[in-house]
Amino acid sequence: MHHLQLDEDTRNTLAETIECAIGELRMEIADTDSYDFRQMLKVREATLKRLLADLAGSPLAA
Repeated sequence: MHHLQLDEDTRNTLAETIECAIGELRMEIADTDSYDFRQMLKVREATLKRLLADLAGSPLAA
């Protein structure tokens, strides 16, 4: 497992970027007719949500 140490500004920027991507995925999921593609997008959304949760719990760089 790799560990990243991010300063507060970098962490905030990364979190905002991930939140934006999750929002875009939700719209794409709602607009997608293909079951397989929708499932792949849901997996990606879940991965981004886990990453965002991990990011929120990681320590700041000193």
